[in-house]
Amino acid sequence: MTTANALRSTTDLRTDRERLWQALMEMAKLGATPKGGVNRQAFTDLDRQSRDLFIDWCRAEGCTIRIDAIGNIFARREGQEPDSPSVMTGSHLDSQPTGGKFDGVYGVLAGLEVIRTLNQHDIRTRAPIEVVAWSNEEGCRFAPCMMGSGAFTGQLGLEDMLARTNEENISAGEALEAIGYRGTDRVTPDHIKAFLECHIEQGPILEDTGNTVGVVVGALGQKWFDLTLTGLEAHAGPTPMSLRRDAMLGAAEVTQAVNRIANAYQPHGRGTVGVVNLHPGSRNVIPGQVKMTIDLRHFDSETLTLMAEELHQVIKETSQHHELEFELTPSADFSPEHFADSCVSSVRRAAETLGCSHMDIVSGAGHDAIFMGRVTQAGMIFVPCENGISHNEIENAEASDLNDGCNVLLHAMLEQAGLAAEVEE
Repeated sequence: MTTANALRSTTDLRTDRERLWQALMEMAKLGATPKGGVNRQAFTDLDRQSRDLFIDWCRAEGCTIRIDAIGNIFARREGQEPDSPSVMTGSHLDSQPTGGKFDGVYGVLAGLEVIRTLNQHDIRTRAPIEVVAWSNEEGCRFAPCMMGSGAFTGQLGLEDMLARTNEENISAGEALEAIGYRGTDRVTPDHIKAFLECHIEQGPILEDTGNTVGVVVGALGQKWFDLTLTGLEAHAGPTPMSLRRDAMLGAAEVTQAVNRIANAYQPHGRGTVGVVNLHPGSRNVIPGQVKMTIDLRHFDSETLTLMAEELHQVIKETSQHHELEFELTPSADFSPEHFADSCVSSVRRAAETLGCSHMDIVSGAGHDAIFMGRVTQAGMIFVPCENGISHNEIENAEASDLNDGCNVLLHAMLEQAGLAAEVEE
């Protein structure tokens, strides 16, 4: 049978919805919380258990396993041409302290389901297929987020990441060692043709528009800042309004400006003040100092830079007006990611072939695929989550939507990997 005929014969190939769902529910038992979510933070014993289970499942499908120095797990299904660059998929198994049971893990187990489906139907690909479980994507126990994919791609320094400590002054390297996942295999991005990641949307757009699949064309760039505004604490009663140096008043005006700037650059502008700490924090004392975080995002690099410049000007003018001192410190800077046309097209064609309602979408959140897009062709597949809620124990998704996304992944990966040609007798 020729490759062309083989391609036509796989048009009706589908993943197993019940098998995928059962795998998700089995994994969700590890770290299960009373509200239906999971607490499976990176490099804990529960993380170890989830890794062990994933590896057991992959080995049962005949995959070889490699584990690198930051604990990333690579499960490989060999292709007809083992020296060809592999087609990789995956996400992460770790969660937030009050996380949901689909964030991250869906992408890992969707990759496993692709392999199970290919094995079930005895379909061999030309290029190898790999499923990866990235270490510490969430970054809640050891900062920063996307640690595993960042170290793998060279965007983050390996030794620096291993040396990062948590609140108990335990290093990431020590924690990895303790759970037995500080690997020694040398795995590099050099032989990866493409990377595709399945994920719940973590937002409300797909559900709001009635689409099942989001064809992710890229991800918003991010600029984060820590801002300290310093005025003068004084008694709230005797101090006239005109003579105050109120740091909280300045913080309120900056917060309004952050939202005004984001709204001025739609549809992709985002602006958030997520943390505000004031000193001294007494009912009848004018705040003398405020420390706050600012998060700006956009899909265009020049626009994101312009937003940051406008913010800096507002802070400067506000500080002058209220006689405040300010210190603005960048804390993160991620450029926008525009995914490869080849991967985006493969996802779009798969959705069309399968008859899935779909739309192009931009990711507002960070994902491992963003780092992978810096070293190889990358793309993502989104499916809806109920009310757009994620990073929450009540996070929910429909089994049918999850399976549709998995089917899109299957066919996109088949297009990228190609089918093995049968040997002529």
